[in-house]
Amino acid sequence: MTVFMILGGLGLVLLLLSLVVGEVFEEIGFGDGGLSGSSIGIGAVVFGASGVIALSNGLGTGWAYGIAIAFAVVAAGVAQAVITRLARSEDPPPPPLEGAFGVATATTGPEGGEVRLEGVRDLENRLAWSDERIEAGTRVVVLAVSGSRVHVRRA
Repeated sequence: MTVFMILGGLGLVLLLLSLVVGEVFEEIGFGDGGLSGSSIGIGAVVFGASGVIALSNGLGTGWAYGIAIAFAVVAAGVAQAVITRLARSEDPPPPPLEGAFGVATATTGPEGGEVRLEGVRDLENRLAWSDERIEAGTRVVVLAVSGSRVHVRRA
């Protein structure tokens, strides 16, 4: 029973570490993506819990190990499949804004202003600044990005 409790406890530590710090085994290639520390932790927790339950119900040590391994493999496999599917459904990173064209919607200068960018994904309004004064309605091009603001000049 001690083996099951130790492995279950280590699995819980690995699971919590993966949730707090991030994926521990992300760089190890496995199947379509990286091997998930969360799925390994889930498998180890299920291994420990099912082994303890099997021994507590009077089953022999061999049966307990067999049941624990079977449940752990199934739990880790399901967790890995779900994590891989969720990772694939993430949004792609936004396209770079440098070089994007737009129109100044407010007078823009060193003190600030606003532009509407075209062709990024949708029409997108951004706070902006420029080295020279640009009147509303003037075509602009993005030179740089700083947080949510863009540095623009006349196109």
